[in-house]
Amino acid sequence: MRDIRFSEPVRLRVRPSRERVVASSWEALECLHDQWPEWARGPSYRAACRTCRDSLDGWRAPQQARRAFLKAARRAGLVQAS
Repeated sequence: MRDIRFSEPVRLRVRPSRERVVASSWEALECLHDQWPEWARGPSYRAACRTCRDSLDGWRAPQQARRAFLKAARRAGLVQAS
């Protein structure tokens, strides 16, 4: 299994004063597992986990993984404002 880079990183606000930049499917899985709020681990979270794993296994495109991760991050209110 090799890491799959996103075409553009996703910037998250994981704590009020801390930003995390997620640039690959592996980093997204790591973030979902280690830094995701418990209350936000619903259907979009599970879909992002599944899609990122599928991307690492070559079953899905990195764009799909990024899109699923971004959707879960938006639902969790973690997307960093530009």
